[in-house]
Amino acid sequence: MSQIKKLLIIGFVWPEPNSSAAGGRMMQLISIFQQNGFEITFASAALDSDFMVDLASFGIEKKSIALNNSSFDDFVIELNPDVVLFDRFMIEEQFGWRVAENCPNAIRLLDTEDLHCLRAARQKAFKENRTFELNDLLSEEVAKREIASILRCDLSFIISEFEMKILNEVFKIDPKVLFYLPFLVDEMTQNELMNLPLFEDREHFVFIGNFLHEPNWNTVQYLKETIWPLLKKDFPEALLHVYGAYPSQKVLQLHQPKNGFFIMGRAADANEVVKKARVVLAPIRFGAGLKGKLLEAMQCGTPSVTTEAGAEAMHADLPWNGFINNDTVLFAKQAIELYNDEMLWKQAQQNGVTIINQCYQNHQFETALITEINALMTDSANHRLHNFMGSLLQHHTLKSTKYMAKWIEAKNKN
Repeated sequence: MSQIKKLLIIGFVWPEPNSSAAGGRMMQLISIFQQNGFEITFASAALDSDFMVDLASFGIEKKSIALNNSSFDDFVIELNPDVVLFDRFMIEEQFGWRVAENCPNAIRLLDTEDLHCLRAARQKAFKENRTFELNDLLSEEVAKREIASILRCDLSFIISEFEMKILNEVFKIDPKVLFYLPFLVDEMTQNELMNLPLFEDREHFVFIGNFLHEPNWNTVQYLKETIWPLLKKDFPEALLHVYGAYPSQKVLQLHQPKNGFFIMGRAADANEVVKKARVVLAPIRFGAGLKGKLLEAMQCGTPSVTTEAGAEAMHADLPWNGFINNDTVLFAKQAIELYNDEMLWKQAQQNGVTIINQCYQNHQFETALITEINALMTDSANHRLHNFMGSLLQHHTLKSTKYMAKWIEAKNKN
């Protein structure tokens, strides 16, 4: 009987798969590790939320931990995990040095979710009304922290092929410490497609996205102020339903039923909402990673209209399941065309199935991922020997986060 392998996941938040793509991504990772014999403990310093998943029901031990507190050291020594997965670079900054000191043999993995520095640099360029350029990343403060975190870890999961390219070509990261891992879903069959609501049984446009995520809030503003007036002018009976977790008061104030613009708040079941809609609208102007809402639309058989930023790295060279356009007038025109033309709609729907089955299949990535992790567990010393920049960043003169944490802990005791 093989020895049980222990995985410790340190979460930025407790997983909320019904609130965000990040929550869904985390549950995908948990499933992969469980299927491959890992016993999982999920720890986080975040407060519990009403919408967090019941980890115990998945056979996962839940552990609340504290920031800047040596109680974590005692916890991790006792647990003695074989593998530690950090959820976003900020968590690696907080706990990575503690794991390295107390469990030096544990493999350290980082799930970047998306490149935060890319999102930040694009958002900055957008607000300054200029075109984003890759060189902007080199002066982005978040990039210095995020790249350092990637280098300190044994392996980092990168969700987008475009972000893999940036890490290789802009930041010159050794490919041996990177692993391309997009969203992972099951194959979609024609029978499953046929069981989804038909064109004539669907109605309305829809947008869905967590409002704690700045690109989503910006998208809804853009819809309300620019896209929707153009669309309504040529299609007066159109209705748009905007769903999303954690809507603020400024989001709720956009609710305007007389204009067909409805702020619906959190969706009880996002899949059911998207399945009943005829077209997803996602005029995303900045961001990073992959857009969970657009993959979800494909799974629900719902065509979408988005921008180049929205579709980035999501469909290889395959035709999109709808339209991709940055021009506001054409965006509105194509949204109406897709909504009203059944033949066009069905072809777009079929394109979505092809994208799912060629770009996001579990079996394409799962075996390679576990093989890579097992290889690291077998020969981590050699891997780390050749990650010189990573070992450099573990050097005591560069451990500012460690000494800041110790200072905060000492201060809190006084």
